[in-house]
Amino acid sequence: MANAASGMAVNDECKLKFLELKTKRNYRFIVFKIDETIQQVKVEKLGSPEETYEDFTNNLPADECRYAVFDLDFTTNENCQKSKIFFIAWAPDTSRIRSKMLYASSKDRFKRELDGIQVELQATDPSEMSFDIIKARAL
Repeated sequence: MANAASGMAVNDECKLKFLELKTKRNYRFIVFKIDETIQQVKVEKLGSPEETYEDFTNNLPADECRYAVFDLDFTTNENCQKSKIFFIAWAPDTSRIRSKMLYASSKDRFKRELDGIQVELQATDPSEMSFDIIKARAL
């Protein structure tokens, strides 16, 4: 099994669902969770294409770390329709230290498995990933 220094193993479903989000746009977002008992990153929640950014943020636990991807549709200042895939490392201040360290040490390896991420964001509290911040990072 992978140790904390090299990062967690990544469940194949994570890569498969991310590919579906990227190519088929089957999902608006995916929330990933590290299952510490099997030392593996797994899919925790899939958001349907109709769900909003608010639905997405409501699916992040207030006191536990998660990784997530969000497919943001937006209109540029030139009035062009675009979309960008965000990778969000959610590590609230209230989560356990061990959990924060585990997520931090595994992030880069996990992110490499998801080919097509355009913007990365780290947040420790909801204000750091407000919709205004996300939209500003997309432009």
